[in-house]
Amino acid sequence: MNRYTFGADEHLFVECDEEMSLEAFFKSLSMTKAIREARITGVTEICPANASFQVKFDPDVIAPDDILREVKAIESSAEKADPVIRTRIVEIPVFYQDPWTHETLMRFRDRHQDPSSTDLEYAARINGLSGVDGFVAAHSGSPWFVSMVGFVAGLPFMYQMVERRRQIQVPKYLRPRTDTPRLTVGHGGCFGCIYSVRGAGGYQMFGVTPMPIFDPTQQTSYLRDFMVFFRPGDIVKFKPVGRDEYDQTVAEVDAGRFAPRMREVTFDLRQFSKDMDGYNRSLEGELDGR
Repeated sequence: MNRYTFGADEHLFVECDEEMSLEAFFKSLSMTKAIREARITGVTEICPANASFQVKFDPDVIAPDDILREVKAIESSAEKADPVIRTRIVEIPVFYQDPWTHETLMRFRDRHQDPSSTDLEYAARINGLSGVDGFVAAHSGSPWFVSMVGFVAGLPFMYQMVERRRQIQVPKYLRPRTDTPRLTVGHGGCFGCIYSVRGAGGYQMFGVTPMPIFDPTQQTSYLRDFMVFFRPGDIVKFKPVGRDEYDQTVAEVDAGRFAPRMREVTFDLRQFSKDMDGYNRSLEGELDGR
């Protein structure tokens, strides 16, 4: 059952679960979709998150008790919605062990749990994986589900699509860094992310992608219609690349020739839950045109 609380005078916060899961995400997604379709008078914004969402409303138009009643009435019908969405699977190239995140992480070792190792070495060790190569294989071997976009403009939070016991778990830095390279592929807790802009951060740093995911100028060829690339529900498949392919992709982006490799797919949570690895292979087959 959802937990409802008010935030100041203009926000209703709805918590679908205390921990992240794809089931909690789909409940949040179905409720925000139903609220949007209900066109409740006074609702000005709906903001979905990983396992929760927030509704902004105008208290001069609708009273808090009334918005609470309206949203609660939607809960039971939303729970019955089929957990099926039409979405995209997207290939994201990643240059793991790149020189830029390495230089940055070395500047901030005093804020890390293990100053004697790199972020990748630390993540591999605490997850019981066979060194950096084993970690990269685990990180890129299964797709990731974008459960939320935000906190920083365009930044995707990504949830690994494997059984919970196999999910990569890595804590954030003990104290946040004051610098993170733009387009860093990072991880904190159970969530992966891509830093859309340069700035402070606390997630472990594994590499960088040459593919911009946020462009407020909308000069990037594939971001001209909308400055933010990711949408909640997107499925991400990381592809390890070397320095030569990274540099080539950067040049293609700069020349306006790069197009992200992606396909439209249907994702069915029930079918995924029956055979996660098999379903993931079928999704990747869609990306490869099989």
